[in-house]
Amino acid sequence: MLPLSKIPRFDPLTAPIVGVDHHLRALSENELSVDFIRARFGNPKALELTLTEIHEPRLNQQPLKPAAVLVGLVERAELTVILTQRSQHLSSHSGQIAFPGGKVDPADASAEATALREAHEEVGLNPELVTVLGQLNPMITGTAYRINPVVALINPQHVISANAAEVDHVFEVPLSFLMNPAHHQRRQTQHDGHVREWYAMPYQQGEQQRFIWGVTANMIRSFYAFLAQPLSTD
Repeated sequence: MLPLSKIPRFDPLTAPIVGVDHHLRALSENELSVDFIRARFGNPKALELTLTEIHEPRLNQQPLKPAAVLVGLVERAELTVILTQRSQHLSSHSGQIAFPGGKVDPADASAEATALREAHEEVGLNPELVTVLGQLNPMITGTAYRINPVVALINPQHVISANAAEVDHVFEVPLSFLMNPAHHQRRQTQHDGHVREWYAMPYQQGEQQRFIWGVTANMIRSFYAFLAQPLSTD
């Protein structure tokens, strides 16, 4: 499984909230539809217009380790997103929320192949039940990974079988929740004299709170920008 951010020297749950983007609109029902998302990936301007500072830092840093994650959209009556909670027994990033994914193997033909293979290994997702739509702009992590987020549709009849060595929980979050900036907290920490601001998207699932933050939250924010950005050719 892929480390998605630096090992924190703090408890992210205690980091102060410095803002929430209430001024930004939530995506409409149409923008959350399969047809709209598919059409957006078919527009060559979409990724170019949504390349931001969360993608740029260290983009040319060498060496960068290639990796990919699967942003899986389950085709239910309302689209949901598959996320995992890393095992508490892992030596790094234990308990953190992540997309299924990992490092590119030499045998992988593409980032898509990596994302599908890792999703199968981590959560038992059958690649035959997955339809890839496209890729978001790559992310660079503090651990020098270059991650390609692969967005795909997932047949709702898929069966999850979590790899207990890597994953404690597999769960789904409504896409509408993640695509609403009112749920995008901006939190702030300081380390070695540097102020770092990052996104967090706490999701309450029954009695369990899923604290989505760091690079995973950045990818979700990137997906929001990709779908929300007005394109003149739409």
